[in-house]
Amino acid sequence: MNAFATLLGRVGLSLIFIISGFGKIAAYAGTQQYMESQGVPGVLLPLVILTELGGGLAILSGFFTRWVALALAGFSVISALLFHHNFADQMQAINFWKNIAMAGGFLVLFANGAGAYSIDALRSRNK
Repeated sequence: MNAFATLLGRVGLSLIFIISGFGKIAAYAGTQQYMESQGVPGVLLPLVILTELGGGLAILSGFFTRWVALALAGFSVISALLFHHNFADQMQAINFWKNIAMAGGFLVLFANGAGAYSIDALRSRNK
């Protein structure tokens, strides 16, 4: 049961990043403008897309899960601080705490690994 729960947790954590990464590709110019309006250089957008889409797919498949989870935990906290710090706006406050909660989930993955249904588990069995 733990292996299946871990798989479902990875799916849940990864989907928001995969969808968001594709969304940033589809709305590239608008996303770049939003980043710049928040004081973040728009030139970093390809790195953001790679982090979200690549990291999301890695978590989904359970590939280098511990290290990707640690990176996405940091990314989630940094994103919360840069883009969702206006607590006077209820939606921004909700997004801030959502990012912190996702960081917590990623730290659990970092601590416990991807579980039995993952590329990481296949790689460790083949060693």
